[in-house]
Amino acid sequence: MELFAGGLEDYAARYTTPESALLQEIAAYTQAHTSRPGMMSGHVQGMLLQMISWMIRPMHILEIGTFTGYSAVCLAAGLQPGGYLITIDRDAAQHQQARERITRAGLADRIRFLTGPALDILPTLRERFDLVFIDADKEHYVDYYELVIDRVRPGGFILADNVLFHGEVLLPESRQSKAAKAIQRFTTHVAADARVEQVLLTVRDGLMLIRKKAS
Repeated sequence: MELFAGGLEDYAARYTTPESALLQEIAAYTQAHTSRPGMMSGHVQGMLLQMISWMIRPMHILEIGTFTGYSAVCLAAGLQPGGYLITIDRDAAQHQQARERITRAGLADRIRFLTGPALDILPTLRERFDLVFIDADKEHYVDYYELVIDRVRPGGFILADNVLFHGEVLLPESRQSKAAKAIQRFTTHVAADARVEQVLLTVRDGLMLIRKKAS
């Protein structure tokens, strides 16, 4: 399903600050060596993630779903001195590739990799997070959200990617894929949660910005 008029995304990219050399390298690797390069955040959304990080100036960030590391680099941009990002993914080979690239770029002290199922790892974390980015298997979005919400500081933020799921959320439920139905459950769940307030942004494949209320 076509969400935006043809050419609009290219137009937005034209007037967005260009990618850094590291992000260009990650994007080129993703295009050449992965079967689903569209899973990467990409230029415009990546710059939005950077801007949000710079605005929040987080000390601790959590990312659920590393893929090739593009979004981790973007999110880490606004970290305070001494801060770090934890990124979780179950794909050990992909994680190792991202780790090596980020180490070469001198970011090893700012981005920490935890490999394995997020459902197992999340309960072991003890950090208080200023910012969380959920971009993993859609069927567990609600589970991830509930596992992290108490680890987010009051006034902190959660970002959830792919909340439009290629436009499938606009289709009747009978025509939605399993993942689209899971996304619909997630957005409905968040909208009904009195602990937060949220806005669904029509950027790329949809990005939900969620703020945990201070009280």
